[in-house]
Amino acid sequence: MAEALLNYVGQGRFHAYSAGSHPTGTIEQLALEKLLQAGIPAPQARSKAWEEFAQLHAPVMDFVITACEDAMRDVCPIWPGRPIVARWAVFDPVAVAARDGQFRIAFAKAFVILERRIVLFASLNPASLKRLALSHYVRAIGNDEP
Repeated sequence: MAEALLNYVGQGRFHAYSAGSHPTGTIEQLALEKLLQAGIPAPQARSKAWEEFAQLHAPVMDFVITACEDAMRDVCPIWPGRPIVARWAVFDPVAVAARDGQFRIAFAKAFVILERRIVLFASLNPASLKRLALSHYVRAIGNDEP
């Protein structure tokens, strides 16, 4: 959801990629359904491992933001190009839904959290901020303290 949200909200200012530390190989249909309900296209959606973006010829990232709570415990790869790295813990809606049976509600809640943070992120003007300040703001968004 985050990849499609940032590509949509960023209106061409960003080219977002989403990947996971332990990809399942499939895209959750409820995530696609939620994006469709919001009018956000996700034509390139596919399950990817984050190692794909740590390769020599991978796209150079300016920012790497881990969103999943589970990824908070993982050691991130070394990203080419020295991107600003932030960890935004967002609960895994699949795990929450599996636990309490509230699949659509879990995806809706995760979507709202991601959308709020991504709108804040996309409102930043990287050209007007020094790297340290920019890094601070990107990390603070994940703490809901921008």
